[in-house]
Amino acid sequence: MERFRFICSRCGKSEPFSYKAVCDCGGTLLVDYDLELVSQTLFQNQLSLRSSTMWRYRELLPIQHQSSIVSLGEGWTPLLRMPTLEKELQLPALWIKREEQNPTGSFKARGFAAAVSIMNDFQLKKAAVPSNGNAASALSAYAARAGIEVVVIVPKDCPGIIVEECVRYGAKTFLTSGLIHDAGAILEQGKQRYGWVNVGTLKEPGRIEGKKTMGLELAEQLGWKLPDVIVYPTGGGSGIIGMWKAFNELIALGWICGPMPRIVSVQESGCDPIVQSIHQNDSRFIPAANTSSSPTGMRVPHPPDGDLLLSILRQTNGTAVTVTAQEIAVSQKRLGRCGISSSPEGAAALAGCIRLRDNGWIRDTDRVVVFNTSHADKYIHWAAPPEVPIVQDYHDFIAAYDG
Repeated sequence: MERFRFICSRCGKSEPFSYKAVCDCGGTLLVDYDLELVSQTLFQNQLSLRSSTMWRYRELLPIQHQSSIVSLGEGWTPLLRMPTLEKELQLPALWIKREEQNPTGSFKARGFAAAVSIMNDFQLKKAAVPSNGNAASALSAYAARAGIEVVVIVPKDCPGIIVEECVRYGAKTFLTSGLIHDAGAILEQGKQRYGWVNVGTLKEPGRIEGKKTMGLELAEQLGWKLPDVIVYPTGGGSGIIGMWKAFNELIALGWICGPMPRIVSVQESGCDPIVQSIHQNDSRFIPAANTSSSPTGMRVPHPPDGDLLLSILRQTNGTAVTVTAQEIAVSQKRLGRCGISSSPEGAAALAGCIRLRDNGWIRDTDRVVVFNTSHADKYIHWAAPPEVPIVQDYHDFIAAYDG
């Protein structure tokens, strides 16, 4: 009996689980579980007896063999009540979900724990990822743990400390003068020549499933009553897709009820295609034509499935909001005064929360969760990157890689 298979987010076609992520129609393949089978071994009242990691929800993760699991202790991050911010914003409840407490210092650990574990299931031994930074360091760490060869390409303005992490974990590391989608194009061209799996956003099934555990945890930590609003900094959007998927699965299991949280996508001015698209009457996603934002995880001009992101935001009565670099800097200091080391992305989420509270979109009765996806020390600007090759295009990459 199959515990899980694929279903296409666009056409609804069902097919057996495999190491792919795109349907013939171009839609994203999402993992669909036999929840009746899951409910035979996953019990709500016994979760507290399980490990304090994301693997406490192992029946809702697409791993065939327990021996394939690669873990560094990811998940079960603190959900911290913020009384000072509650008072300042006049909210009944405001929490920070502290994803910076994950191994490798960011929420990316969840996705790559799942992705690398699935690679183990399929006995795949080479992986590659285009990244703005944190995905590269997370993959590098989990691949090192699993004995998998890994290649990462990041923009040359990626914080040097993150590049240093990748090198430290043993990844073959490259810089590009382009953006994340340019790095992705190079890696796609190299798949056949070098035989690696591209584990970029929505290029495989694991990263969404790992990110999904943020939603499962949130529900459990709040006593199976979801918040009214979730504020989330967004680049490729797999976290939003994953949490939306988690809530739907919990509803189907009968573990939660009531309306979905209103999900908010926060982006920085200079690269805010989700914000621009959500305010258009057309349902189709519009990629960013030009990019001038800071080099953070939110700088993704072409999310892999922007249409699905828009659909989720609209289904949940959510929205998207742009914040400035100045607002991010102010919010980062504000969180620091509350004892939270926040990345620019996490600070952007708080800035978005403040803006929506000021304009009334967040109501005075709303219970709000803000996600801090990484810690501040990932972005120490004075840290120069180590000497690694710079590749302008695929031909440069071949010369550097083979040389």
